[in-house]
Amino acid sequence: MPELPIVAITRAVPGKADIPGAEVRIAPALPQMSRAELLAFVKGATVIGSMFHDRVDDELLTAAGPQLKGVCNYAVGIDNIDLAACRKGGRYILVANTPDAVTEGTANLAFGLILAVGRKIVEADRFCRAGRFEKEGNTFPTGWCGLHLTGQTLLIVGAGRIGRAVAMRAHAFGMRILYVARTRHLDFEQAPLAARRVDLHEGLKLADAVSVHTPLTPDTRHIIDAARLSLLKPTAILINTSRGPVIDENALAHCLKAKKIWGAGLDVFEHEPHIHPDLLALDNVVLTPHIGSAEQYWREQMTRLVCENAAAMIAGREPANRVR
Repeated sequence: MPELPIVAITRAVPGKADIPGAEVRIAPALPQMSRAELLAFVKGATVIGSMFHDRVDDELLTAAGPQLKGVCNYAVGIDNIDLAACRKGGRYILVANTPDAVTEGTANLAFGLILAVGRKIVEADRFCRAGRFEKEGNTFPTGWCGLHLTGQTLLIVGAGRIGRAVAMRAHAFGMRILYVARTRHLDFEQAPLAARRVDLHEGLKLADAVSVHTPLTPDTRHIIDAARLSLLKPTAILINTSRGPVIDENALAHCLKAKKIWGAGLDVFEHEPHIHPDLLALDNVVLTPHIGSAEQYWREQMTRLVCENAAAMIAGREPANRVR
């Protein structure tokens, strides 16, 4: 009997990873494989199911072998994949992602971070756990005053699916919406959002909260730097659930330490999983370990999309979520 094509998924995934007519190999959840282990794991694969932290480059593609047909990224972003290497030396390797399945979970986390930062939720939780509420009592009405959202302005940087989903949540809280995008997005400007497109400089000056949803490209690396941070109001909140390097983390740490803005909520980091040590010591930043899409239902949908994309690649069909 002929050998089955191999789909090598580089980390354990929620839900059922089943592809009829293929052998599915799944790496353990923990510990994360070393680079050498990853290279060995993908050898002989027809399709690689990669994670956002896997560097898919010429070395990895060569290690897989000439039979490799495609890479299915378990993420919406593809900045971990060297697209040029997928066409190098006569290669024709398809690349697909899981766009729609990350939208709602990431938007929920982004707006959750706005609330957590604005209302000092994590800081208040630590206060209670340390026994200080019992010892010091209720500081009503002057203590623990946070920021209000109704009538305030939210700036969306990157007007894609996730950005719009966050804007819809903000609309429900009575916020005004501005957005920054390379092109005009009528779905933002029409009802119910009635958002206004602005350039980044104007938007940062007007915003009470900023939520970043741009993909990581050479043009967006450090799109929020020290100069642009200086445009924000002292009461502004900055949220990032996209990719860490779109914000200059050192500049942000300095800004937060000096209390030049109200606070930040970060799910991603410039040198992930390393986090700037100054951020770890600050109360005006809420940190989460890249969990934007981490809702059970949506993670299982991501698994389904990876399997459907892989099955299409094996069969020589166009994958539904092809990006290259």
